[in-house]
Amino acid sequence: MKNGEIIVQMRGVCKRFGRMQALDNIDLEIATGTIIGLLGANGAGKSTLLRHIIGLYLADEGECVTFGERAAKLGPGELGRIGYVHQEGGLIDWMTVGQLLRYVSAHYETWNGDLEEQYIKEFSVQREKKISSMSPGQKQQVAILIAIAFEPELLILDEPASALDPIARSQFLDLLLQIIQDEGRTIIISSHILSDIEKIIDHVLIMDEGRLIRDCSFDSLRQEYARVKLTSLNEGIEDFLDIDNIVECQRNNREAVLIIQNPNRKELEEKGRRLNCSVDIKPLTLEDIYKIIASKGEGV
Repeated sequence: MKNGEIIVQMRGVCKRFGRMQALDNIDLEIATGTIIGLLGANGAGKSTLLRHIIGLYLADEGECVTFGERAAKLGPGELGRIGYVHQEGGLIDWMTVGQLLRYVSAHYETWNGDLEEQYIKEFSVQREKKISSMSPGQKQQVAILIAIAFEPELLILDEPASALDPIARSQFLDLLLQIIQDEGRTIIISSHILSDIEKIIDHVLIMDEGRLIRDCSFDSLRQEYARVKLTSLNEGIEDFLDIDNIVECQRNNREAVLIIQNPNRKELEEKGRRLNCSVDIKPLTLEDIYKIIASKGEGV
């Protein structure tokens, strides 16, 4: 498929579990070639949204279409183009790793044996080991291998690194960086480890209480906020700074560290000169940006 072609579309999707509104009127389009970070607190609706994409859940209202087919009608042709990893696991415990890989690979003509061998070597996966005897982290490594080895067009990762130790997590990120070199690949990754995913994503979705409150490029989100440090060049810094859009402020007599929304670098530098202060402007991390947006409950 060509980059930019829409492969997932949601229109007015609502989902309830009893009295809980898990998804609240979700409108969403996902295009090929994008690497999406899906963020939100526990219970925000992230996993529910992902499960609608592959038809595990069906909307109470609205419609979800994946690869041109309604979620309720997804068949082997569409599902065979999707790799999916979720934090609960669900591997066949009585098989060895080798048996499981051969069983799964038989269902995919696109299974990449070279990629399997590379992954086995880099993660030190033991083919002869029984799934039931493996740790949660080791099982997660096998689940990731199964999801990527047939080179799916859409790769959905729901907390894929939650059970991995720091070294395995770093190796997994390196692997993702290799995978995304294929321009036709689309990846949706939900994770609480924002310092990891900000290294690879180019688009951000943020959910809060079943609502989609951000749907934008990562670049545009990073430009929306900045950390500004003002340092007095004389005896002290004025009490009144006369700076717009301050979200947070920490200060003492000589310094002020501000979080500013929609910063204007030229204006800030000019105000710094008027205040006789040096001005240092830096972008925020994804984690810092997320905390601000989540605390404010902002809409799109």
